[in-house]
Amino acid sequence: MAGSKKIFHPDSRKAAQLARTRLRKSTLAEATVKRSKKYAAQVDVYGFFYHALPPVGVLALEELHTVVRDVWLTRHDNELEQERAARRKGRPKSTKETKLEEIKVRETEEYRTGIEVPDLTHDPTVQLFRRWDQKEIAYVHMLRFIRISSSDPGVAVVSKPGKHHLLRVDHALSQHQDQEMSVDENISILSELPSRFASTMTTMDGPL
Repeated sequence: MAGSKKIFHPDSRKAAQLARTRLRKSTLAEATVKRSKKYAAQVDVYGFFYHALPPVGVLALEELHTVVRDVWLTRHDNELEQERAARRKGRPKSTKETKLEEIKVRETEEYRTGIEVPDLTHDPTVQLFRRWDQKEIAYVHMLRFIRISSSDPGVAVVSKPGKHHLLRVDHALSQHQDQEMSVDENISILSELPSRFASTMTTMDGPL
């Protein structure tokens, strides 16, 4: 009959091909959903730090720690308390409560060992971050990131120097200045050597 649907034997080559096609479409659909969720999660994270930008200037490292410790890590606390209060005595935790607790434990441990955040202490990065449209993740990935930890709050390690052309120029200038400082220090040390060892040389050359 015209328009009738062909039915293939389950063991036929065509049936196997159709099955593989359906599996591929299903896998692609699942991957798309996962990417969408990951993208949305990244937008939320970067959006948080975008709204943590100071009105003017940059944050001090101590202030950045305060943002992470007292605002980022505690953002689910009210919701978590509501879940706990709603649970009757003797009843198991809800899926939501368990998930929120897991997030808090994971992120607290990440902060203890080292969390990577946009460098809000770096003026060029802050200026570029202010231009973000709060949608395009690729733009944020071009910024400079640092790794900070609660175990060593006085240290910030540059984990990503930034791919934006303005940051590459800034990074190159910074390296050049460091090299110049190193040369100046070496010259200073060399100039001090004669006077530093003069007394020792005099003693050695003196009468026995």
